[in-house]
Amino acid sequence: MFLFLHKNNKRFIKPKLSRTSFTISHYAGEVTYLADLFLDKNKDYVVAEHQDLLTASKCSFVASLFPPPAEESSKSSKFSSIGSRFKLQLQSLMETLNSTEPHYIRCVKPNNVLKPAIFENASIIQQLRCGGVLEAIRISCAGYPTRRTFYEFLHRFGVLAPEILAGNHDDKVACQMILDKMGLKGYQMGKTKVFLRAGQMAELDARRAEVLGNAARTIQRQIRTYIARKEFIELRKAAIMLQSHWRGILACKLYEQLRREAAALKIQKNFRRHIARESYLTVRQSAITLQTGLRAMTARNEFRFRKQTKAAIIIQAAFRCHVAYSYYKSLQKAALTTQCGWRRRVARRELRKLKMAARETGALKEAKDKLEKRVEELTWRLQLEKRLRTDLEEEKAQEIAKLHDALHAVQIQVEEANARVIKEQEAARKAIEEAPPVIKETPVIVEDTEKVNSLAAEVENLKASLLSETKAAEEARNACTDAETRNAELVKKLEESERKVDQLQESVQRLEEKLANSESEIQVLRQQSLAISPTGKSLTARQRTMILPRTPENGNVLNGETKVPSVVNIII
Repeated sequence: MFLFLHKNNKRFIKPKLSRTSFTISHYAGEVTYLADLFLDKNKDYVVAEHQDLLTASKCSFVASLFPPPAEESSKSSKFSSIGSRFKLQLQSLMETLNSTEPHYIRCVKPNNVLKPAIFENASIIQQLRCGGVLEAIRISCAGYPTRRTFYEFLHRFGVLAPEILAGNHDDKVACQMILDKMGLKGYQMGKTKVFLRAGQMAELDARRAEVLGNAARTIQRQIRTYIARKEFIELRKAAIMLQSHWRGILACKLYEQLRREAAALKIQKNFRRHIARESYLTVRQSAITLQTGLRAMTARNEFRFRKQTKAAIIIQAAFRCHVAYSYYKSLQKAALTTQCGWRRRVARRELRKLKMAARETGALKEAKDKLEKRVEELTWRLQLEKRLRTDLEEEKAQEIAKLHDALHAVQIQVEEANARVIKEQEAARKAIEEAPPVIKETPVIVEDTEKVNSLAAEVENLKASLLSETKAAEEARNACTDAETRNAELVKKLEESERKVDQLQESVQRLEEKLANSESEIQVLRQQSLAISPTGKSLTARQRTMILPRTPENGNVLNGETKVPSVVNIII
C-alpha cells in the first residue's frame, strides 16, 4: 500500500532487484531503508506486566529481549512505548549538551576497504554532505569567514601600499586605506579586527605574492645583469683577440687563393681563345664553301624555272586566245540566229494582231450604221411622244424640251466625232502621199475580240431598250383615244420612258469612254509599229509605220459615238 501511494513521488525511489527495500532522496543524498522486521522494530509500546513477566523468566534469552530501562521511575506510566523512551533519552542528551561546551570532531571514512593511502572522492563528498560540512562552509562563506587584527593585517599586507605605512596613520585608518586602494568591497571594520568576505583574503594574498614576486624578480634581474655583464666583457675581450688572429690567417689564405685563381683564369682565357679561333676559322671556311655551292645550284634552278615559266606563259597565251576567239565566233553566230528567229516570230505576232484589228473595223462599221438608224428612229419617236405629251399634258412640255436638248447635244458630239475622223483620214492620206513606198502596202487588221463582244452586248441592250421604248410609244398612241380614262397610266409610262432615255444617255457616255480607251490603245500600237519593223530591225524616217484611219464611209456610229477602227498599214 505504501509503495502504491508514493511511487510517483520525486523523493521516493524503488530499487529494481530488492523487494523489501526502498530509497528516500534527502537533501544530502539518497538513503536506502530495509523493510525486514519493520513492525518488530517499530513497536509502539510494551505492557509493563508482560515486561515484568518476561524479565523474571529463567531463560536468559527471553529475559534479555525486554530489559527494564534504568531511568524509569516508579511513577512512570503504565504503558512505556519506544517513542516515549526515545524522547526521554533525547531530552537527557540535550540537557547534558547545554550544561557543557562541546567540540565536534568530524571523522571521515576515506574508503570502504579500510586500507591506507586510498581515497574515494565520491564517498568522502557524500559523507561531508551528509554530515553538513559543506552546508556549514557555505553558511560561513555567506558571512565573514576571515578575521584579522589591524596589526596582523598591516604586518602582512603593508607591502601592498608602502606609502601608507610611511605616513603617520592610525592602524584602523591604514587598513581601510589599503583595502580601498585594492578596490575591495563588502568588508567590515571592527573595533580591533578586519572582517573580510569569502575570497577577499585570497585576492589580497595573490596581490601580495605578486608584489613580492615582482620585487624578487627585480633583485634577481639586477644581480643577473651584473654577473652577465661581467662575463660578457671578459668573453668579448677574448673573442676580439681570437678574431683578430684568425682574420689575419684567413686574409693570408684568401690572398693566396685569389692570386692562384687570377693566374688560372689568365691561362684558361688564352687557351680557350686559341681553341675558339681555330674552330671558328674552320667552320667559316666550310660555311663559305657550302654557301658557294648552294647559291650556284639555286641560281641554276631559278634560271631553269624562269625559262620554263616564260615558255609556258607564251603557250597559254596562244591557247587562251584561240579558245576565246572560237567561243566568240560561236556566240556571235548563235546570237544572230536567235535574233533572226525571235524577230520573225515577233513580226508574225504583230501581223496577226493587225489583221484581227482590220476585221474588227468592218464589224464596228456595220454596228455604227445600225445604231445611226436606230438613233434616227428614236429621234422620230421621241418627237412623236413629245407631240402626244403636249396634247395630253402641257405640264410635261418642259421635260420633253430637255430631252430634245440632250438629243441635240448627242448629235453635235456625233458630228464632232465625224469631223475628227475626216481630219485624221486627210492627215493619213497626206502622209502616205509624201512617203514613197518601198514594198507593197499590206493592210493589217487588228481585232480585239473581247472589246467586240462587249460592244455587241451593249448594242443588244440598246436594241432592247429601243424596242421597249417603241412599245411604250405605241401604247401611248393607242392610249390617246382613251385620254380621259387612261391619263394616269400614260403619265407613268411617259416617266418610265424618260428614265429609259436617261439610261440611254448614260450608256452613250460609257461608249464614249470606251472609244477613248480604244484610241489610246491604237496610239500605243502605232508607237510600237514605228519602233520595230516586221523583220525586227529599226526603221528609218521614210520607213516608219503609218497608221491609216478608215474613210468616212468605214466609220461606225454607236448612239451618236464615233468608233475609230484599228486599221494599220505598215509601209516597208
